[in-house]
Amino acid sequence: MSDRCVTTSGKVAVVGSINADMRVGVERFPGPGETLAGGEATLTPGGKGANQALAAARCGAQVEMIGAVGNDPSAQTALSLLSECVGLGGVARRDTLTGTAVVMVADSGENSIIVIAAANGTLDAESVRAQAERVEGADVVVCQGETPRDGIAEAARRANRFVFNLAPVIDVDSAVIRMADPLVVNEHEAALVAAALGSTMPGLEEDPDATLRELLDRGCCSVVITLGSAGCVVGGPEGCNRVPAVKAAAVDTVGAGDAFVGALAAELARGRSLLDGCHFATAVAALTVTRPGAQASYPSVEEIGGIRLLYG
Repeated sequence: MSDRCVTTSGKVAVVGSINADMRVGVERFPGPGETLAGGEATLTPGGKGANQALAAARCGAQVEMIGAVGNDPSAQTALSLLSECVGLGGVARRDTLTGTAVVMVADSGENSIIVIAAANGTLDAESVRAQAERVEGADVVVCQGETPRDGIAEAARRANRFVFNLAPVIDVDSAVIRMADPLVVNEHEAALVAAALGSTMPGLEEDPDATLRELLDRGCCSVVITLGSAGCVVGGPEGCNRVPAVKAAAVDTVGAGDAFVGALAAELARGRSLLDGCHFATAVAALTVTRPGAQASYPSVEEIGGIRLLYG
């Protein structure tokens, strides 16, 4: 195990996507039909699942990754940082391509992403059942919306505690959404999930506090709505709270949401409350936006130690 990761306590299993990201810098995003010259292009490890697994491990959790990559050269890139401190025994090799994301990063720091599932599309219920021991042995199981819904449902049913980052928002059974503790979504995703659960309340995307209450009223156990530079709102049996963002000069926001989810999962796995976990995860995410890349921007052991001095 690399000294870039140190295990404290708590086991996390991440059932999700593993990608090799093609990152291209642009002055601004192109409009419809427009062609722009791109800047430097780099191939880096990514995928929401892999990002969250690495972030959780950097924050001290014992992490197992459950996913799939192809038998192509991109697989080595996709697993390069995970191999430092994440268990990869649950990662299958498929006779296909490794998942890919094309990431455009504007000079403003904002990003636009196109995801190609490839091997990630094979992570179905049967694949998850084959890794039942890893899933059931974890304190927290984390899923996202980049893998098949039947695999997500299987993971949710076997989880001791299920953290569901429903991003992108895909068509999953409402019962699976309600198993999440917490459901983690941004304000746009939150409005879509509320509608999927039957809400007809207008204007939810502009009112995260109302969306939070609506999701809880519609049976979600607990919910975190991330708001980027505005922090997040958190709700559950103990009530609703707003967690302010930690101020940071954004260079690149790619992977910041995944850093938040991974850090939160690590905190929950070691017994922290949801609210305390969100304070910690917000600080971790803020640090990542100050430097380029997704996994490459995630804090070191020393940096995590500094954050813990402030947030426990």
